[in-house]
Amino acid sequence: MAHLETAGRRSAPARITSELTDGLHPGEVPPARWLSLAVAATVLTTWELLARMGAISTLFFPAPSTILATLLHLLVQGELLHNGAATLSRLCFGLLLGGLPALLLGWVMGWSPRLRALVDPFVAAAHPIPKIAVLPLVMVLFGIGEAPKLIVVAVAAFFPMLLNVVAGVRHISPVCFEVADNYGAGTLKLFTRVIVPGSLPLVLVGARIAFNVALLLTISVELVAAPNGLGKMVWMAWQTLRTEELYACLAVTASIGIGFNFLLDRLVAALVPWHTERAT
Repeated sequence: MAHLETAGRRSAPARITSELTDGLHPGEVPPARWLSLAVAATVLTTWELLARMGAISTLFFPAPSTILATLLHLLVQGELLHNGAATLSRLCFGLLLGGLPALLLGWVMGWSPRLRALVDPFVAAAHPIPKIAVLPLVMVLFGIGEAPKLIVVAVAAFFPMLLNVVAGVRHISPVCFEVADNYGAGTLKLFTRVIVPGSLPLVLVGARIAFNVALLLTISVELVAAPNGLGKMVWMAWQTLRTEELYACLAVTASIGIGFNFLLDRLVAALVPWHTERAT
């Protein structure tokens, strides 16, 4: 009877996902994933055929095979590896500089109403400002080196991480705190046994959003004021109308985002399996 009641409470998307994945062996690709791959293959094949038949302008829409050849050429030359490493370096350092302080501050703000009331006005004022608009001011203050770029990326990653961590702590049921208090949990145990694991699902959501925003700002900063990086390659390709190189750089940028999100999905499944089960 309890099983029937639980099944009745499951949402329609959850039931559909369950039906699609029931009966699959471990490691087997679900039908929905095959459908996504089939759609992508169809789009690329159609694009290739239209480009070869001259039905679309190859100046603006070079064939996928041409983009792939350009990508391999840039890899062999080393230009793509050099600029990709520069972008990844800015992205990772910016995420660390912005994400870690946001994580710690968010845990404390979610726990302490007084600190939250003190900091909230500053967050509300600074968060809506487009972060790329801050770059000229940061360059005036810190010069034209690498520091301003890292600061802008860090600020971009800071706010989505902070807001999600605060929301994660505030969504913890008060019963959890009452139980911990009844068992005599001190401050450290309350933090490590209740606040951190209870907020972890939204912390990981914040990490995903922070990464995507940081990647966007990294490319934007490189478009405007960087001597290297994937954004600089995109800008130079646009200026010289080498659209196949532009598409190749965009494909690499998309691959970075897809790779991170894939790893984060695996991390979610490992750290918060109960959250994964509810999502499916």
